[in-house]
Amino acid sequence: MFSSIVSSKDLQEENRTSMTGNKSKKIKLNNDHLRKINKPFIKSIKSPDGDIIDCVLFHLQPAFDLPELKGKKKWTPPELPKGHNVAGKTPEMKQLWNSKGESCPNGTIPIRRTIAGDILRSGSISKFGKKYHRKDNQDVTAGHEHAIGRVKEGEFYGGKAIFNIWEPNVTWNDFSLSQMWISTDGLPHLLNTIEAGWHVYPHIYKDNLPRLFNFWTPDAYRSGCYNLHCPGFIQTSQKLSLGAAIGPISTYNGPQYDTAFMMWKDPKSGDWWLSVGSEVIGYWPATLFTDLQDYATTVEYGGEVYSPRSAGRHTSTEMGSGHFEDEGFGRAAYVRNLEVVDEDNVLHEVSKLETFAEKPNCYGVESGYSDDWGNYIYFGGPGYNPDCL
Repeated sequence: MFSSIVSSKDLQEENRTSMTGNKSKKIKLNNDHLRKINKPFIKSIKSPDGDIIDCVLFHLQPAFDLPELKGKKKWTPPELPKGHNVAGKTPEMKQLWNSKGESCPNGTIPIRRTIAGDILRSGSISKFGKKYHRKDNQDVTAGHEHAIGRVKEGEFYGGKAIFNIWEPNVTWNDFSLSQMWISTDGLPHLLNTIEAGWHVYPHIYKDNLPRLFNFWTPDAYRSGCYNLHCPGFIQTSQKLSLGAAIGPISTYNGPQYDTAFMMWKDPKSGDWWLSVGSEVIGYWPATLFTDLQDYATTVEYGGEVYSPRSAGRHTSTEMGSGHFEDEGFGRAAYVRNLEVVDEDNVLHEVSKLETFAEKPNCYGVESGYSDDWGNYIYFGGPGYNPDCL
């Protein structure tokens, strides 16, 4: 078993511009946190993009730092929703770290290693792995813009959709994502949500590559986190790594690469599971939540851009492909075969699909239907342009 810490030299190399205050204290605080989240590993894999993927024994992953989850170390495969395996509707995801045939041994899970610079770029340990607050998306929330399709005011036990993958240009402190949200309306408790998709987030990863991610919060983004950055999500897969770069990527007027995301409530355990392609990644124990212990009231699909700037010209961070929805296939981002899971654990095409965008001249969305794609949306945009100032 191996583990890693960082030194003063590591900190300087990872963050040459923000070394302030007591260096030795910062090193100690960062090392203490890195020891918490970087678990001992039995094998490490160097990814072509520079990441290190550690193969960590299943029972040592961060989720089991929570005393109430220690009893979850033995798990039973979930009951997959009926209709999930329709031929041609489950394209797989590929990642760079295992593109040359590398793999983690049985009994382990692949975890992207966190380094000092990842924490330093977030500003503080308390902010690391967290998501900026997102209010009800019917409001214009400062810094957040969406272009989505959604179904709401129902009882939903999951959702599934196929997303194509792009590499939008993102400025340093912004993020751009394409994902599915499964959430409650926040009544009588605070909003509960689970989320999964791909995002480009250089402030976390120091590059512009699209990466697989998930996120959860039981209290309107006050707590919870991305991936395995805090105890909560229990990973069971040894094939895909949360936070790791995806490849290949769709190109404008070229090949399109997409993959299926599904989140659903297992009728036996009541836990919320995540699959990507045909690979079951893991689950959020129902005990993490309040209202999501029962069901969700909203399912959303599409894109979001966050920019912290509060004044001046609109951000030029792109959403999706960076092109507007009306450019269509091969040019715009899409989410197709939109489905929801009912209380009998059966997948159905969505009905009463709404579309929503705060600033359609910056990032737009349109919906449609076809025999092959069922319900779908095209979405995205360049951000700043003559009509988006």
